[in-house]
Amino acid sequence: MQNRNKVVVAFLDGRRLKGFLYDFSPLRGYFFLFPENDGHPQPAAGLLVRLADLKALFFVKDFIGKAGQGRHELANIAEHQEHVEVVFADGEIGIGMAEPADMGGLGFFLTPTDHANNERIFVVNANVRQVRRRQDAAAQHA
Repeated sequence: MQNRNKVVVAFLDGRRLKGFLYDFSPLRGYFFLFPENDGHPQPAAGLLVRLADLKALFFVKDFIGKAGQGRHELANIAEHQEHVEVVFADGEIGIGMAEPADMGGLGFFLTPTDHANNERIFVVNANVRQVRRRQDAAAQHA
């Protein structure tokens, strides 16, 4: 199996599961999560996860993360991306780069600017309180 990604799955009910997924596509609306301790999972061993049940899907570098340890830096930003602050329904905040054209529908990818453990985050739109352009967010915290 190709395209194996380490992920932390954040459910709406507060649960978090760690594991691997293969060939993720938000267009399907679901994926199969394979246990984190399974080096070579079999397709039948995966847990069916529906995106509608999630707050977000965190694609991580490793399973022992260091939340909030990185500095936010804007480097190598594509011209068509916006620096945004995502406020989830539970109050958690994510800061990163996103393509405005992708922010509709079921969700969008956020590329964190803090260079910590998250490589990218699939944000489920239904569970977001607010998305603000970063310069707007900075002004509100001043």
